[in-house]
Amino acid sequence: MKEYLSQKLKEVHLELETIDMDSEISIEVAVSMIEYLENCLADIRKVFLSLKNMGEEEEIIFFKEIKPEILGFILYFNKILTIELKCPNGSNDTLAEYYQKELDSLTYFFERNLDFYQYYRSKSTHMDGRYFIRNKRSHLLCLDSVHYVIDPEFSTGYDYKVAKILCNEMLRIYLNKKMHALDKQTLINKNRSSLPANNLKWTGPKTALIEIGYGFESSKYVNRGNANIKEIMIMLEIMFNIDLGEYYREYISIKGRADRTKHLNIIIERLLKRMDEDDSQ
Repeated sequence: MKEYLSQKLKEVHLELETIDMDSEISIEVAVSMIEYLENCLADIRKVFLSLKNMGEEEEIIFFKEIKPEILGFILYFNKILTIELKCPNGSNDTLAEYYQKELDSLTYFFERNLDFYQYYRSKSTHMDGRYFIRNKRSHLLCLDSVHYVIDPEFSTGYDYKVAKILCNEMLRIYLNKKMHALDKQTLINKNRSSLPANNLKWTGPKTALIEIGYGFESSKYVNRGNANIKEIMIMLEIMFNIDLGEYYREYISIKGRADRTKHLNIIIERLLKRMDEDDSQ
């Protein structure tokens, strides 16, 4: 069972690596991941229920660590799906208010489950026999309504709470990035309003502009080499009305490519081709 679960978790993480968890997650990606993870959990349930004479320590580890990890991702992508489907059309202020309400709901869950949250985060174990062994629940522990609709053979109720904690931590990061992106777009719009009117918009890959930005910074051609990468990226964002996001992360990815200057090379090749064509006329 241990080897099987280890392999399953490895497969899940490999699947998660196929999407960019640090950027905005589309509705299509969210649906695809929910379906994939639900199938994984269904497979695990079959294997888990086929086991006989499982020890309490194994059961605690499964419901405290293994199942919540996968269930947490299911809850996460499902919540993102709900957030994106219900996202209102409107100004940045409207969107900011919407995302803030979602953040506030995370605080509400935290406050309602403060004791259990502290128990879990402090890595305590003295209540594991109550929390993570099936059919050991006590009504004196103030059970949530979820306890009455769960599958008693494959849940203790508190595995769901751990999954919810993991889900909410990921959601907090996701929503804060959404809020940050709105703030940044507001700043870009404000700065663009002070520039001469232009319709220039970056239509190439975002990675290409980031590559160019680092090229500017490395060349030392801007402000006699005194302009830092942040100043250059802000300039490019304002000029082309684009949010370059966490460009340093992308820079790390660029360094790992076989062709590190792929887009700069394309610019050079096309410029040389144009010059050759001009000369031939």
